[in-house]
Order: sequence, then C-alpha cells, then structure tokens
Amino acid sequence: MKKSFELPKHKNILVGVDNSADAQLAFLEAVSHALDDDSLLHIVTVLESDDLNVFQVLTKDTLAEKRMKVEKQLQEYKQSALDAGVKEVHIVLAEGEPGETIVKDVIPDVKPDLVVVGSAITKGIGKYLGSQASYVAKYSPVSVMVVR
Repeated sequence: MKKSFELPKHKNILVGVDNSADAQLAFLEAVSHALDDDSLLHIVTVLESDDLNVFQVLTKDTLAEKRMKVEKQLQEYKQSALDAGVKEVHIVLAEGEPGETIVKDVIPDVKPDLVVVGSAITKGIGKYLGSQASYVAKYSPVSVMVVR
C-alpha cells in the first residue's frame, strides 16, 4: 500500500530580491509557491549603503535617488506577482547588510513561514566569505529555500 505525503501549505512567504539572476529565479519560485498555496507574498530588497562611497552616503540626493530606484524595482516585482495571480503582495524596503537585516529585522516583522532567496553573490568580500543566502539559511527561525 502506497502512502501519500502532503506538504503543509505556506500562508506567508517572504522572498528576497535584487538584480541577480538567482534572485529573479527565487522570485519566480516564490510566486509559484504563493499561487499553489494561495498565500500572502512579501517581497524584500535590502538597500546596502556599502555600495556607495562616503561622499555619496553623505549626499542626501544620491541616497534618495538610489532608494527611489530600488522602490521602483520593488513595485515592478509586486506588479509581476499580481499579474501572475498572487492575490496579496506586500513590499519591504530595508537597509543594512542583507542577510543580517532579513533575519534580524524583516523576518520578525513579517513573520513568514517560508523564506525564499537566491544563492549567488558576485561582488564584494561576501563572495569569498559566503553568501547572504547561507547566512539566512543558517540563522533564520523559519524554513528557507535557496534557489540557484
């Protein structure tokens, strides 16, 4: 006699996005799960001030311009999810170190039951020390799906 296994449905999914190909795949995976489970989808991007030099950080216009660009990208992701049929989509713009910010700030605030992130990191010292995805997977209090 064959046993049938059924995975529990996720009610609240959080996906981390940026401009990497892996993050875009993570977004598609999260949308697919949100559709299958009829769940709420949160899309997060973490604005990293490390990408800016000291003069750019001190110039409010430069930081505001970068923030507006990231907010626009988040709105585009949100619209894509809604167009795909996800019923409820929220966006989150956080600031700091991505892995740590997602684990310490975003997850406690959003309270997801699944976090979906892309695996790759291609810039900075992080590519030598480990990815943000590995940080999230190691320290997240909820299930994490790493997509590549």
